[in-house]
Amino acid sequence: MNPVKPKKALGQHFLTDLGIARRIAETLDDYKGLPVMEVGPGMGVLTQFLLEAGHDVKVAEVDGESVEYLNKEFPKLQGRILHQDFLATDLAEIYPDGEKFCVIGNYPYNISSQIFFHVLDYKDQVVCCSGMLQREVAERLAAKPGGKARGILSVLLQAWYTVDYLFTVDENVFNPPPKVKSGVIKMVRNNVTDLGCNEKLFKTVVKTSFGQRRKTLRNSLRGLSAQGVALPDIPMMALRPEQLSVEQFIELTNIIESTREQA
Repeated sequence: MNPVKPKKALGQHFLTDLGIARRIAETLDDYKGLPVMEVGPGMGVLTQFLLEAGHDVKVAEVDGESVEYLNKEFPKLQGRILHQDFLATDLAEIYPDGEKFCVIGNYPYNISSQIFFHVLDYKDQVVCCSGMLQREVAERLAAKPGGKARGILSVLLQAWYTVDYLFTVDENVFNPPPKVKSGVIKMVRNNVTDLGCNEKLFKTVVKTSFGQRRKTLRNSLRGLSAQGVALPDIPMMALRPEQLSVEQFIELTNIIESTREQA
């Protein structure tokens, strides 16, 4: 029996395959000079390899039973365990003065998308973010233009990160086994410091476009008209949102911004 009971409400599925845990930890081998924040360490199956590799590790864990176990089993984590919800954690407070760091984890399936939105809020500090999540979500994050898996997070993340889908993990290496396969991804910050458009409007355009993803942009963006936006009559408007690259969304944002200013 596990010393920590997996809790369904927290989306806990404890990885039992040490080989896979080591492979995930190795995704940060190029960043050993940077501190690492691990999300949801559970019983430390991934943590042990991060510590073994010499990383400066802090962990965020909401489960009190796991925190008690980690304190007991990992003396090196003393004072480095944040007993709190990662989504409510101010990472700029943990890593002040713009300090760069990495994020890693065997992410809870039920909040994995929110975790990546939270990471995106600290894009100027998070140099690399890797880990395991539900395969469907992992494929979505890495989806290229034209793929059906492409969505809001695909575009917003790929505007700032190079996202790679690394490998698939079967259900039988977890306790309890999830009902779906998992995927491991790695995101590395690109060199973009400015999108070259109104970032707030960019997010609005992307989110509105995918709000009705089966429709063309001409139809899915119609709701912006209520905000005083005159939609441009350009060939791009005949496409569906998953067909657009990040660069095309930036171009579209700038065109919409210019029509709004002229209105």
